Amino acid sequence: MDFNDIQNAWNNEKTDNVVVPDNLEKIQSANMPLEKIRKNLRTELFGQILALIIIGFLPLYHEFPSKFVGPYYFIYGIVAAISIYYLSKLFLFYKRLDKAALTTKDSLYETYYDIRLNMQLYKTFTFALAPFFMIYLAGYLIFGTPGSTEILNGNFENEKLVLKVVIFMITMLLIGVLTEWWVSFYYGKYAKEIKKVIDELKEE
Repeated sequence: MDFNDIQNAWNNEKTDNVVVPDNLEKIQSANMPLEKIRKNLRTELFGQILALIIIGFLPLYHEFPSKFVGPYYFIYGIVAAISIYYLSKLFLFYKRLDKAALTTKDSLYETYYDIRLNMQLYKTFTFALAPFFMIYLAGYLIFGTPGSTEILNGNFENEKLVLKVVIFMITMLLIGVLTEWWVSFYYGKYAKEIKKVIDELKEE
């Protein structure tokens, strides 16, 4: 018996003596964290699309060497293609969540594992874009710092080169750590709340 059956029984009986099973109440309690995930995902989708559009116009309003506009848009095209693929996947996930109704144990299990799967998809999306972010960072360090273009001619000081390598390594580590934190903070803790409900149902 699912929630709709209980509600219909409630209406037909027209009495206050209908008792809602505890496990149904527990299943329904997972709706709140699910709504949080929906809200965060919706905000993220709008934010990611807006960021992609803004990045596309960077060469137009930022001091940018004209000879690098072509290579910039070549890389941007790859970034846009990857982003469109993953954002469309996340959008479809959002649509599934929007229609999800936690009325049975099976629907709760299915929704939980869908959330876990898409958390991994989100991380893969970020890691797929990380190399391109590093390319942008390299471009900024080389062409935005006076004297750094000498690196391209083989004329560089070891100390400066080591410093740039360290910056790259720290940036890569930060991308990994921040991605894990971001997914955990915005989605993971709500997924844990749903998992807690599943565990409580198993104990009954």
